[in-house]
Amino acid sequence: MMEKVMENNQVTMMGEVVGEFVYSHEIFGEGFYMVDILVPRLSDSADLIPLMVSERLLDVTQDLRGQLIMVSGQFRSYNRHEEHKNKLILSVFVRELTFIDTLEENEKTNYIFLDGYICKEPIYRKTPLGREIADILLAVNRPYGKSDYIPCISWGRNARFAAGFQVGDRCRIWGRIQSREYMKKISEEETEKRIAYEVSVSKMEVADPLGEVM
Repeated sequence: MMEKVMENNQVTMMGEVVGEFVYSHEIFGEGFYMVDILVPRLSDSADLIPLMVSERLLDVTQDLRGQLIMVSGQFRSYNRHEEHKNKLILSVFVRELTFIDTLEENEKTNYIFLDGYICKEPIYRKTPLGREIADILLAVNRPYGKSDYIPCISWGRNARFAAGFQVGDRCRIWGRIQSREYMKKISEEETEKRIAYEVSVSKMEVADPLGEVM
């Protein structure tokens, strides 16, 4: 059952370590640490993606900045209470990690597959230039009754398709994890730069509860 559940949330990415390991929490004596990697896009830009790594996977006391790694795992979320409301915190939970020598040009450095359920009414809109966008929130089940809540953004034809989704629909998504900077208003005079994470959708399909494509 656990292996089957894990298949509904698969991430593989390659990038450069750009930060130090920062302690996050401990479960049953196993320490978990956060570290950021810079994942190149096919364009000249890159995404800054947070990883959650167990101390059992590698020596977290090392400074690995500048090293290239390939990781596989799951995109996970948890709620953190902040400023009198819950904030959704997202990171890649690493199950496997290997060091690599190079990143080949045009190599697929950022891949995610999700199989979950629409848990919020999709938001469809158009940019001032007429580009169609739809935001959806996907609940992806984990073992022991837990779920991860993953924000996804789709464009064009996918956005029109997503606009018709209903809460409770089962949906499969293929794409990549992207980071996006925005300014958070703290007070009338103060703003703060923050980073949001979401899945940029390249392909999506609706399935029935048994997993058959509709």
